[in-house]
Amino acid sequence: MPSKNMLPKGQRHHSVRAEYRATRGVEEPTPIPVPVLELEDDSDPDHDPATAIRSFIADPAAAGLRIDQYLAQAIPDISRARVQLLIESGQVRVNGLPSKPKNKLLGGEAIEIKGAPRPEPLHAFPENIPLEILYEDKHLAVINKPAGMMVHAGSGATDDVRNHGTLVNALLYHLNALSEVGGELRPGIVHRLDKQTSGIILVAKDDSTHRKLGEMFSLRRVAKTYLALVHGHVPKDDTTINLPIARDLIRRIRMTTRRADGRTAVSHVHVIERIDSIYGPFTLVEVKIETGRTHQIRVHMQSLGHPVVGDNLYGAPHNIPNAADSDAPLSLDRNFLHAAHLSFAHPQTGKPMDLEAPLPPELQALLATIKDAPPATPSATPSAPRTRIR
Repeated sequence: MPSKNMLPKGQRHHSVRAEYRATRGVEEPTPIPVPVLELEDDSDPDHDPATAIRSFIADPAAAGLRIDQYLAQAIPDISRARVQLLIESGQVRVNGLPSKPKNKLLGGEAIEIKGAPRPEPLHAFPENIPLEILYEDKHLAVINKPAGMMVHAGSGATDDVRNHGTLVNALLYHLNALSEVGGELRPGIVHRLDKQTSGIILVAKDDSTHRKLGEMFSLRRVAKTYLALVHGHVPKDDTTINLPIARDLIRRIRMTTRRADGRTAVSHVHVIERIDSIYGPFTLVEVKIETGRTHQIRVHMQSLGHPVVGDNLYGAPHNIPNAADSDAPLSLDRNFLHAAHLSFAHPQTGKPMDLEAPLPPELQALLATIKDAPPATPSATPSAPRTRIR
């Protein structure tokens, strides 16, 4: 019986996206040329996405496309829903006039986009959430963020879901002051960690410190080091990955290294230990990043064919098979990725700052289980995931 989620017969070929078909050798029509626009660059302290205006001319080949469909290609780093939000809030003009999402282009129109998408405003509020503060003074604080905690309000079914349990909620409760440079939803937030990544994050308590830290990150004067356990044996002791990163056009929650218009991203990978066990081959690595792109380490490691353990989005298995007992696999409900070390010069005093956060207990326990297990026999060694999702 066909799945209830399948398209009606005769329409199913429409559900197979262009890049998916192209990877299987099916010839695709020439894509419509569109200008790729970056609406926001967090690393530029002088950039104001609220007032930035971008103008361009729609390509003649865009004739017949809805304006929201066209802009979803032109602005690949935000979702189509956010593109529609731009249009519905009057931030998109076509030939000088406001547009609607369903309006179709003729080609050759002058398109102007003002600012970034503006969702309905939320106001972060204090919540009594336990917080491990590694360092604090009157200018800044350094936090050891647990996995599972979002840094600030994000997407959710309701505003209540979006604005509860975040690092910002906890900061507002525990700290006396936070900078306002990031706005009402991101007070004090200078940089971010993925929800399922644990470790060190730096927080500004006043606007001057925030701006100086932002400049330091932009100039790569903050050294960030991560620990990760990846599937398979990384062959070289030291590897530099210099692959641009951009939004995946098919699965927009994922990033990719396959698009030529991606933003520069550099990761330095150093092997700490290669491990063989009945759970398969693994490598414990230290990763130093020069840039801070979304999912940078995760997508870079997957590009090498060595996904981070627990990172199902980028190819890691949900369960790690046990070669000796198929009924006793291992699982991890987070990524084995931890921001372990941060060093920088204090933006106000110039004092060298060097902070560390140990691996959290759940990662220590998984690593110990893998290392303490006997090595598998060659015939029983589970194959490591090698499919590269770039």
